[in-house]
Amino acid sequence: MKIGYFIKTRSCFFTFFISLLINISCSDSPRQTSPSPHPNENKIIIKKPPSSFSDTLKISSPTAVFYNPDSLQLQKIKEITPKNNYETDVHTCFYLMRNARIVLKKYWPQIHIIETSANRYLLFIKTDKKKTCIDLNNKGDMCGLFLFDGKKEPELADMMNIDTALGFYFSK
Repeated sequence: MKIGYFIKTRSCFFTFFISLLINISCSDSPRQTSPSPHPNENKIIIKKPPSSFSDTLKISSPTAVFYNPDSLQLQKIKEITPKNNYETDVHTCFYLMRNARIVLKKYWPQIHIIETSANRYLLFIKTDKKKTCIDLNNKGDMCGLFLFDGKKEPELADMMNIDTALGFYFSK
């Protein structure tokens, strides 16, 4: 009888202890939390500096137009961009453009290639005489590639997928 009482008392104590733990852990006590900062509060927005030139390049035939910043614009970009980001951007531009040129020359030799760093505006003139003007100052990327077939609107190409971009644009 003493053993049964001991087991009963022990199991009651155990049940009480477990329910107390559950009660404490599930209670909703107020916590001190610091207000989370707005995600864009500390973010620095860097805008590409304007071109040193205001010239317009006219394009009226099937063309791939590579654009780069001029030397003064590149210097300004270097000054406002963290060193690692700047070096990465320059490296990326170089290799993406190099690859795009290789693909164009090998698989699309009929497409004229133009490279510019001394023009702010690209004026595309379609065969129906309609014009589209692109201000490169409004393009956030340091470099890029526009495709133009003379009939459709010019298109900023995805140089990472240049094979696909050329096929979609010039084959439609």
